[in-house]
This record gives sequence, C-alpha cells and structure tokens, in this order.
Amino acid sequence: MAVQTPICDFNDAAIDFKLPDTNGKWWSLEDCFGEKGLLVMFICNHCPYVKAILADLVIDTKKLKEIGINSVAIMSNDIINYPDDAPEHMATLAATYNFSFPYLFDETQQVARDYGAVCTPDFFGYNSERKLQYRGRFDNRLKITSSEPNAQHELLAAMQQVAMTAEGPQHQMVSIGCSIKWKNGV
Repeated sequence: MAVQTPICDFNDAAIDFKLPDTNGKWWSLEDCFGEKGLLVMFICNHCPYVKAILADLVIDTKKLKEIGINSVAIMSNDIINYPDDAPEHMATLAATYNFSFPYLFDETQQVARDYGAVCTPDFFGYNSERKLQYRGRFDNRLKITSSEPNAQHELLAAMQQVAMTAEGPQHQMVSIGCSIKWKNGV
C-alpha cells in the first residue's frame, strides 16, 4: 500500500539513536553527522519504490558527502513477516550497491516511531544545526521505474541548498512509498 509522508516540519530537531549496521558496528546520530548536515533515510530491501531509486540514491549520497552532508539509511520493517529485509539481506544490498553510508537495523522500530517515519523511502534532511530542512521525495519520476533520464533529483538539489544556506526549499513534494511494516500488535 502506497503511503505519503507528511509536510516538512521545518526546524524540528534531529533525534538521537544508537543502532547497529550490517557488520554489527553501533552508530549514533553524532557518528553519522557531516559538517554541513545529515540525510536520514528510512529504506528497506523489498520495496519497489526504494528499488527504483537505489542506484541513483547511491550516486546522489556520494555527491552530498563531497559537500559535507553525510547520509545514513535505517531499515525498520518487521523482518518476521518481511524476511527479505533481514540484516543478512541488508548486508548483501549494501555490498551490491556499494553504500557509502551506514545501513542500520532498527529492530525495535523505536527510531522509526521517534522520527515519525511512515514509508520507504522516507527522507529527513538536516542542516549543520541539526534542524529539519527537507522531508520530500527523491525525484519527480511519475512511475516506479528504475530509470527516468529526465527526472529532476529534488532531494539532491534540496540538500545542496541546505549545505550552502542551512535552509531547505520552502516548496517540497511529499515522498510516496510502501508503508513501514510494523510488527504485529504494535
């Protein structure tokens, strides 16, 4: 089921976390932050919306890193009902796409709840003062396809603006993706 993210709550503070990556190393918000900001991404392995943008996302996060904005991906889905999202598959995906950012497992789903994440992908772009400046879509492609040559990379442009001005664009289009797969009874 496709879900839309809420509108950006400008200047909301980034929320700390302590989560393991696919190699068992633990990461906090402080460990992830770049000099000019941080892109927090809620993604997963099985979502067609994520799969469609993944190659471009890896390229764009490398471009952001070059200008001082680091990235971190967090997977919060229920792995009992969605085993393709389990840590061993996360490690395979990260290696296949040569992630230049940590891919963290939110087993309790508490970090997703704390951030108010609703879907995959769900993007939270913070400036150097750890204030939210972007909560929008990756690009303007109209279909779930792995390539659309003329797609405008809205996330990249917004975070480049954040790196230069510490402020995100006032007009943002919400992200659409698969709902977070919450554990039964939660």
